[in-house]
Amino acid sequence: MEMKLPGQEGFEASSTPTNVSAGELDSDLGPGPGHSPDGPSATESKELGVPKDPLLFIQLNELLGWPQALEWRETGRWVLFEEKLEMAAGRWSAPHVPTLALPSLQKLRSLLAEGLVLLDCPAQSLLELVEQVTRVESLSPELRGQLQALLLQRPQHYKTTGTRPCWGSTHSRKASDDEEAPLREQRQNPLRQKLPPGAEAGTVLSGELGFLAQPLGAFVRLRDPVVLGSLTEVSLPSRFFCLLLGPPMLGKGYHEMARAAAVLLSDPQFQWSVRRASNLHDVLAALDAFLEEVTVLPPGRWDPTARIPPPKCLPSQHKRLPSQQREIKGPAVPCLTSAEDRHRHDPHTPSPELQRTGRLFGGLFQDVRRKAPWYPSDFLDALHLQCFSAVLYIYLATVTNAITFGGLLGDATDGAQGVMESFLGTAVAGAAFCLMAGQPLTILSSTGPVLVFERLLFSFSRDYSLDYLPFRLWVGIWVATFCLVLVATEASVLVRYFTRFTEEGFCALISLIFIYDAVGKMLNLAHTYPIQKAGSSAYGCLCQYPGPGGNESQWTRTRPKDRDDILSMVRRGLSDFSSVLAILLGCGLDAFLGLATPKLMVPREFKPTLPGRGWLVSPFGANRWWWSVAAALPALLLSILIFMDQQITAVILNRVEYRLKKGAGFHLDLFCVAMLMLLTSVLGLPWYVSATVISLAHMDSLRRESRACAPGELPNFLGIREQRLTGLVVFILTGVSIFLAPVLKFIPMPVLYGIFLYMGVAALSSIQFTKRVKLLLMPAKHQPDLLLLRHVPLTRVHLFTAIQLACLGLLWIIKSTPAAIIFPLMLLGLVGVRKALERVFSPQELLWLDELMPEEERSIPEKGLESEHSFSGNDSEDSELMYRPKAPEINISVN
Repeated sequence: MEMKLPGQEGFEASSTPTNVSAGELDSDLGPGPGHSPDGPSATESKELGVPKDPLLFIQLNELLGWPQALEWRETGRWVLFEEKLEMAAGRWSAPHVPTLALPSLQKLRSLLAEGLVLLDCPAQSLLELVEQVTRVESLSPELRGQLQALLLQRPQHYKTTGTRPCWGSTHSRKASDDEEAPLREQRQNPLRQKLPPGAEAGTVLSGELGFLAQPLGAFVRLRDPVVLGSLTEVSLPSRFFCLLLGPPMLGKGYHEMARAAAVLLSDPQFQWSVRRASNLHDVLAALDAFLEEVTVLPPGRWDPTARIPPPKCLPSQHKRLPSQQREIKGPAVPCLTSAEDRHRHDPHTPSPELQRTGRLFGGLFQDVRRKAPWYPSDFLDALHLQCFSAVLYIYLATVTNAITFGGLLGDATDGAQGVMESFLGTAVAGAAFCLMAGQPLTILSSTGPVLVFERLLFSFSRDYSLDYLPFRLWVGIWVATFCLVLVATEASVLVRYFTRFTEEGFCALISLIFIYDAVGKMLNLAHTYPIQKAGSSAYGCLCQYPGPGGNESQWTRTRPKDRDDILSMVRRGLSDFSSVLAILLGCGLDAFLGLATPKLMVPREFKPTLPGRGWLVSPFGANRWWWSVAAALPALLLSILIFMDQQITAVILNRVEYRLKKGAGFHLDLFCVAMLMLLTSVLGLPWYVSATVISLAHMDSLRRESRACAPGELPNFLGIREQRLTGLVVFILTGVSIFLAPVLKFIPMPVLYGIFLYMGVAALSSIQFTKRVKLLLMPAKHQPDLLLLRHVPLTRVHLFTAIQLACLGLLWIIKSTPAAIIFPLMLLGLVGVRKALERVFSPQELLWLDELMPEEERSIPEKGLESEHSFSGNDSEDSELMYRPKAPEINISVN
């Protein structure tokens, strides 16, 4: 019978064990500071929870070769997960969740109960430690000497030399090199780079010895961690030492007991307990607590040779904490920002950014006061290589967007506006927004919905013989006025009603616009520049493989540590610059093959597209004065569109999952957009709002993740590199691009359309809505084990998805027809549809399928809901996941 281990308290000690404490071996050594039989002391309780216990690296050394040549060999290691040495393959296995046989834990408990337990051992070297653990009455002086000599023998660690794996051997070393050589190899071990500073080691030694008449077990906790020579493959100070030896037995008894000891030490809660144990009873109680939480896998129902891969997200450890630790550490919320902490402790309370002040422009003033202290760091935090990669990537995306929408705007307005206005407007509005906005990670751009409105406004002006740009100027003035009214009345607090239903509908619409435009343009290119059929001599290339032979490369002679470091740096560089490298590769292939593809066209002269007009738009032109008043009606619809377009994107970018530390600025952002609407209308430039897809790509290119990860552990999402400089540089480069036509003319347009397509597909595929759409076409037996499917019936999931699909289809139809004038109202209607869904779905279902609106949150208990379909069992713990910080769900991966 195998067991699945807990999260990665039972038996009571029924017999009086033979226990020799460190205090009995060293009379002047009392109990460790702060330890007591009742748990942590008051002083320790105050300090615990601030510094965490050091990460523990555990290594298993086994005694092999009995009865001929005995030697210690490393056969396994643990940090969070187990790695087994696959001797035949000459490599370490992939990290996996360890499984143990129940008898191995029971035998280990019995051996420890009858063996030697030393807590706060004062040993300062391996020699002193060996003398302590062999001071057992059952050993004669002769056997004690043999055992000490054996334990002092240097273990053989698995290592890689050049291009072949081998075992570290020290038999040929000189006596003077005995101590230095292994330590040098330990320091060069690449595993050391994956362990955080302050990590400690624990060693488990096991094996069969014919000269022992009975098993010998010892568990040692060193008072002060010390490097025990070459005992471990990594040079770390050791804190724990476990010895399991005995006469030969059938099977793998000592091996499995040693694995059980190593797995126990790798468990955070067991480790927390034994670090503070004061006697044998505490150690056994910690082991019993571990046994109470194991999950049993019945024999014959699973493959014992199968290895369970590490989970993508480790479950919460809070319920597993000892009572003392739970009181010390409080709620199980790891590493939360202030915003996350506020939402987790009181999910019914809106964030400060979305609380009404009751004063005119009160929200705006609060945003300014909140963001002002962060202003210097908004530039200093950008001094990182990752920001350079983000600038290149987003710059190309922004230039592509400016050219694409500039061309579309020129077609829609018969040349009244064009690529030049698009470049200038993008540079001016974007740079100003990055300098003044509350959320500078936002990328301003022309968007599909705003472009549709521009086309309708031009058609209206042409039908009524109006001078377009003056009429558009008054529309912009009214929009700026209406937006200022919204800022003054703190209307941005209404974004609390923008749940994931609204966000996903809007994000899916924008993503589909990106995909549709990119595919449409590439199909037009395929028609204009047809692909050559097989046998055509238009293009060709020759691939020639290098012949055999040649001298051994310098790479094979590189030291293992140097090679691993180089490979790590290369992989990291490829990851940070993957999108930029893909763009450069496309440009390079186009130039190398000499393909006749259309290239990027940038205006060469700094002048308006429409001949004869200046940069300032006349207030009236040929229009009558009362058209300036009539412009308020279309401006009202555009104001709704601007508000929805801007604030939905702002809500997505400022979600708690992104772990932003500097807070949002909904009122300040809308104020900046209003001012920029006025400026661009006066200059005859396009109107700009937050671009959802490009802004998400910008944020994702600035993701911060942990670097030092234990084997098998996925990098931890740490948040976003919040700063103003990347966006500012992007828009400055966009403006300078007008004068970089000789260089930019070599960029093929298909490469830029590929950026559009990539961003659209990546954004669309990352939202939960897309996953639920796939469920519609998937048989139940092939459906993934999504958490929402455990708590919501499949028919209800399909109904919710069908409603979202219907809303998305309606939005697309309205956008593509003359009825597009009411498109802003339809966006607002998404919130109304979501409100109406409260009559169709229960709060528990909406909690899993979407999010709760403010009224729903106040009407339910803080700990969540119980569904009528729920049942008791381990799956009930799934409900904790919705309240736990997680990586952003809507994102665009650039790695």
